[in-house]
Amino acid sequence: MKRAGPILVLTFLPLLFLSAAPDRPFARQASPQAAPPAWDWPVSTPGEQGLDGQKLADLVGEIQRGEVLPRIHYLVIVRHGRLVLEENFRGWGPARMHTLQSVSKSFTSALIGIAIGRGELKGVDEKVLDFFPDMKDIANQDERKAALRLEDILTMRTGTDYNENGAGSPHEQLNRRATGWDKFYLDRPMVRAPGTGFQYDSGGVILLSAILKRRTGLHAADYAREHLFKPLGIEKYFWARNAEGHTHAGGGLNLSGRDAAKLGQLYLNKGRWGDVQVVPEDWVRESFKMRVDLTVPGQPPSGYGYLWWILAPDPRGDGRQFIYAARGRFGQYIFVVPEDDMVVVVLGDAKDRPEMNKPISVFYDRILPAVRR
Repeated sequence: MKRAGPILVLTFLPLLFLSAAPDRPFARQASPQAAPPAWDWPVSTPGEQGLDGQKLADLVGEIQRGEVLPRIHYLVIVRHGRLVLEENFRGWGPARMHTLQSVSKSFTSALIGIAIGRGELKGVDEKVLDFFPDMKDIANQDERKAALRLEDILTMRTGTDYNENGAGSPHEQLNRRATGWDKFYLDRPMVRAPGTGFQYDSGGVILLSAILKRRTGLHAADYAREHLFKPLGIEKYFWARNAEGHTHAGGGLNLSGRDAAKLGQLYLNKGRWGDVQVVPEDWVRESFKMRVDLTVPGQPPSGYGYLWWILAPDPRGDGRQFIYAARGRFGQYIFVVPEDDMVVVVLGDAKDRPEMNKPISVFYDRILPAVRR
């Protein structure tokens, strides 16, 4: 094992129909001084950070032989702020960018929290239509649409007629449009009052980029570059956008496994990165509250916060501290484990729903048991 020194349809994003221009740091004025080196993870070993290295080595060996997670590309484990395991499979190198699919939503949540902290957004109770006063011809307006708030988007309770159920779905229609994502979503009819029912809705999250643009002058990718990626030392990324520059905030972000882990560590640190409070601490706390209880009777607790999934506690721990996850289609995960001070990233190319969900069982059955207590 190399040591650096682990039933729902999530957004599928056909990048074919989106802008292929990569997001990257824009040109800057030349500086007479050499740029400082990019931040990188401090490196340790599993044993030094209280993990059973043999258990993790056994897991890696099974992955390499195709016995477990046969389509995984990245496995990254960070404990106590140190990179203790980084494995790349199927020809993926450590710096190669990987689709995050709906993991992108948790990055978008961070941007909303930052904008609220900076006073650019007033709060989660702001009404969505208030951001678009110049759109006079929005279709299907009624009192339910007028009541739609930012919080309803953040908790997947918009009440909007929007789904991702295959060919011809509203989500596929939006992805195939070169322009007008905001109007397309705002025109959708309502099927229930907002805040009254959970339905996975990437369209609302994509709209958040337009909302950021209305208030800050920057779409999500550009806002992230200045206020999230720069302080985290994320220099190489791609975030898909349409021909108008509208960021696909629901599923278009691509990062390396190492850089994806930075969001998990940031939230583990309550929004702080070094000496900088990047995301307000109260936003992290509010994002991790179970705002939608999705627990199935007889099963461990699960739910949803502000564009973060809430999972059952480590069964070998004290049983009180939830685990949090950013998750995306094809088997993309960032697990945040406050009780064990650990972040785990799994990125891959799973092809069916059971395989996409398999990283969760591997995480609980193979990675968490490696924590020494």
